[in-house]
Amino acid sequence: MRALVLDSVRSTPAVREVPAPLPPAGGVVVEVMATGLCGSDWHAWAGHDEIAFPHVPGHELAGVVSAVGAGVERWRVGDRVTVPFVCGCGRCVWCLAGEAQVCPEQQQPGFTHWGSFAEQVALHAADANLVAIPEGVDFATAASLGCRFATAYRALVGRARAQPGEWLTVIGAGGVGLSAVMIGHALGARVIAIDRNASALALATELGAEHTVLADGSDVPTAIAALTGGGSHVSVDAVGSEQTAADAVLGLRRRGRHVQIGLLPPADGHPRVPLSRVIAWELDVLGSHGMAARDYPGMLALIERGVLEPQRLIERTVGLEEAARLLPVYDRSTAAGITMIDPRRSAAPVEGANA
Repeated sequence: MRALVLDSVRSTPAVREVPAPLPPAGGVVVEVMATGLCGSDWHAWAGHDEIAFPHVPGHELAGVVSAVGAGVERWRVGDRVTVPFVCGCGRCVWCLAGEAQVCPEQQQPGFTHWGSFAEQVALHAADANLVAIPEGVDFATAASLGCRFATAYRALVGRARAQPGEWLTVIGAGGVGLSAVMIGHALGARVIAIDRNASALALATELGAEHTVLADGSDVPTAIAALTGGGSHVSVDAVGSEQTAADAVLGLRRRGRHVQIGLLPPADGHPRVPLSRVIAWELDVLGSHGMAARDYPGMLALIERGVLEPQRLIERTVGLEEAARLLPVYDRSTAAGITMIDPRRSAAPVEGANA
């Protein structure tokens, strides 16, 4: 099969023929119809995760089951499926409680094993992790859910429990940030989007942001306080830096809730967080690490009803060759929205697919 391969940390990605995967016991092989290019993939390329080389990244995916391993009961060849980026073991106390996103024995395609920047991908513990794609949802939309959208959904619904009328600040208007804007608006929150990219903020407005703030070096917490009359009830850092995490926390009102979604790699030392404010104002600091397959039906029902429209976040679709060019420069991209990869697409140049 064709796959995008990394040979070492920060190496030039190459598209080449590699052996096709076999289904593991209890798992399946999925023919990849769509897979998202995500900031987490860039972190893996940059050496912020422990991965074995050569490596195939990719963790947001949707496709068709093409082979079934021994012991799989719920799935058959031809089934249309997606999967959370965290695949639980299906056996531990956390998985049995429906909390597979924190499974100690979790597998993550594109990190613990070869991922979905390929024509096929192997997935573990299929009966516990695969999610059927409703007929009214296309592959690209389903793939966009696996990391960014599902993580934002769980962050606001399951972790922060955002309520109608509350102020919600989202720092970062990339894929996960725009997902949080859309979901927050659907929940009835009053959303403020903050980013350094004016075009991304324009899209955030279209998705329901009541206010936007251009991050141009100004005092972000002061701007939030002025817009909200003292700070937001809920904040989300969808970027993952010391500055954005601090701005999100300092932009909260007393007893506010902060959810950290953006990864904070310790490449330059662990970031400082203003814990003195957390203590004095009794703030809640929460993490959100994806969403278990058990929780997908509620989100998918809202998508089928048109309450949530993740397909609006997809800006462009590229092939593997273009994805190989875009991955190393992902951290410098000014694209607003999600880049989707179709591994079946030819190597011909894709119109409008500039970083």
